[in-house]
Amino acid sequence: MKAPEFEGPTDPIVADNWLIDIQVIMDFMRLTEQEKVLCASFALKKDARHWWMMVQMRRYVLALSWQDFVTEFRAMYYNAEILAAQQDEFTSLQQGSMTVMEAVKKFEQLARLCPELVPTEKEKVRRMMKMFRTDISNQVSAGSSLPTLVSDCVSRAIRAEYWINRDKKARAQIFKARKEE
Repeated sequence: MKAPEFEGPTDPIVADNWLIDIQVIMDFMRLTEQEKVLCASFALKKDARHWWMMVQMRRYVLALSWQDFVTEFRAMYYNAEILAAQQDEFTSLQQGSMTVMEAVKKFEQLARLCPELVPTEKEKVRRMMKMFRTDISNQVSAGSSLPTLVSDCVSRAIRAEYWINRDKKARAQIFKARKEE
């Protein structure tokens, strides 16, 4: 199993994806804390490798736990200004012309970087409903009860989007047929 490589300065989402990918592999391999640090540091390339060499100069690496590595990594690659901008993007995220799945993907990427804004499933659903276009959120919230799980919210939104798009196509065909008469 080849560890994913990380080369350095980049978007925090890319850094977070690498951290998740490497963690999944190390959990599968059942590595100890020190082995995790060694494995992750081996996957660092170019600028990231130079950063790690600087960390090694100021800290006794063999005493570093995996959590210490993650803390050092995040301090370096989760730039405060970029994270603040992405937090702002998350709080103002709107579906707009994106499909439901595109919007959900963007929502999840940004939510990972600011988990304090969505500490509970209920809050995540609330923010997601706010993100969807009004026509979709109205249909998702119509009926017996509001969704309480993200998965339920997403599946209701996908269904709503399908019916809204189907209705738009039918109206367009009727309009076109009337215009041709």
